[in-house]
Amino acid sequence: MFGIVQGGDIARLRERSAEALKAMDLKGYSVGGLAVGEPQEVMLDMLEVVCPILPTEKPRYLMGVGTPDDILKSVARGIDMFDCVMPTRAGRHGLAFTRFGKVNLRNARHAEDHRPLDPQSDCPASRDYSRAYLHHLVKSGEALGAMLLTWNNLAYYQYLMKGIRAAIADGNFSDFTAETTEGWARGDMPA
Repeated sequence: MFGIVQGGDIARLRERSAEALKAMDLKGYSVGGLAVGEPQEVMLDMLEVVCPILPTEKPRYLMGVGTPDDILKSVARGIDMFDCVMPTRAGRHGLAFTRFGKVNLRNARHAEDHRPLDPQSDCPASRDYSRAYLHHLVKSGEALGAMLLTWNNLAYYQYLMKGIRAAIADGNFSDFTAETTEGWARGDMPA
């Protein structure tokens, strides 16, 4: 059983909650209440309060948080696990996550773009369909568009988490984070 650290954005309440749960010697620890409208800065501040208290040998789960940037910054502060509707919700609304950042397939600029979302991806939805076709599906309200973008997004999240695990194991998480955020900054129109 996991205990859930609560306390809103009040550091002292979070500390007390984490200390009380730590004393129970649970199987793992969840951090809740940071994905319901709080700014990222507040979430990260509260993680910096809570994570040093929780045992490092047990899983730490950040509930309901899930942009790729949130994930990288939370792992850097000691979080191990996540859950979020972001990949599926974004897919339903025409947004794809890629190594090059977010791609909004509702935008007209993709109507004639015959490149895939990511030619290097292992995911067929990312690699085998053109942006123009995906744009058409999204703009037409075709369910297939949401399905393909959800598939792409879930595959990207798996790719990101696999990269994070490998970087931690290799001792180069900081380099991985820098390379990943640099890729996002280059944008969805790589040279």
